[in-house]
Amino acid sequence: MRPMPDAPDHKSTDEAKPAAPPTDYRAQRRKDDRALFVAVIAVLLVVGGGLIFLIYGAGALITGLACLLAGVGVLALLWLILNGIERWADR
Repeated sequence: MRPMPDAPDHKSTDEAKPAAPPTDYRAQRRKDDRALFVAVIAVLLVVGGGLIFLIYGAGALITGLACLLAGVGVLALLWLILNGIERWADR
């Protein structure tokens, strides 16, 4: 038979825990949004460029990357506009 475990020490549970610092959810969301944006750009360029290379070859990859970079530019412009509006509205 297993012995019964000791009763929990009530002194440690009654002590007040130090207050956690306030969490800045907006800053965390901005950080997450930025990381997600960079991941989308990387996937677009790496996977898109890789598929173009595998299917059509190296010559098409150069043209394809030019088009993919134009798409990245449009996404970056939209992201900058939306971030600017958000920061302007937070003032």
